Amino acid sequence: MRILLLGATGSLGTHILAQARERGHLVTALLRDKTKLSAAPDLRLIEGDARNEAALSEAVAGQEAVIHSLGQSRLNQPTTFFSETTRLLLAQMNRQGVRRLVAVTGIGAGDSRGHGGWLYNNVIFPLFTRLGYEDKDRMEALIRASALDWVIVRPASFADGPRRGNLRALTDLAGVQISKIGRADAASFILDQLQANDFLHQSPLVGY
Repeated sequence: MRILLLGATGSLGTHILAQARERGHLVTALLRDKTKLSAAPDLRLIEGDARNEAALSEAVAGQEAVIHSLGQSRLNQPTTFFSETTRLLLAQMNRQGVRRLVAVTGIGAGDSRGHGGWLYNNVIFPLFTRLGYEDKDRMEALIRASALDWVIVRPASFADGPRRGNLRALTDLAGVQISKIGRADAASFILDQLQANDFLHQSPLVGY
């Protein structure tokens, strides 16, 4: 499958990229600095910002699916980065007839708020990530209002370690607390959503 990956050099994106290539996908990565990766027959690099319409247009052209996995290192201040990049991406996907979108937000978005375990719910979210997640909520709203074939993936807090499988992917969060997930397992689940329809038009919380 031909896929565009936004966020290919992030802590999650590097896992998505590696596993996508292992699966035989042809990946296009849009990067602010393309010297961070090496082009290859299965990896096309485009230099540009995800908030630049011309760069996005070039990157979306000819794709069969898009993974939006952009992040910011600081989520403790107001931002419009997530909603802005999503709005521009949706416009390009609609314009060019690309239907499949897998977007990554995280624990704390929408109705997943309060389901990340005591430490995350009471310390990390209110002090360090709340303001960033206000914009991730706007991002999710834009996607839900679109006519695309979308899946929003909400990983729990990231933990280091090898892929171990046996993760949970839940949309009914009553009584649920999920405190962590490995990046490699999250990447595997995200890539599964490119072709699976189990969570089409849904936003599963994923973790152990």
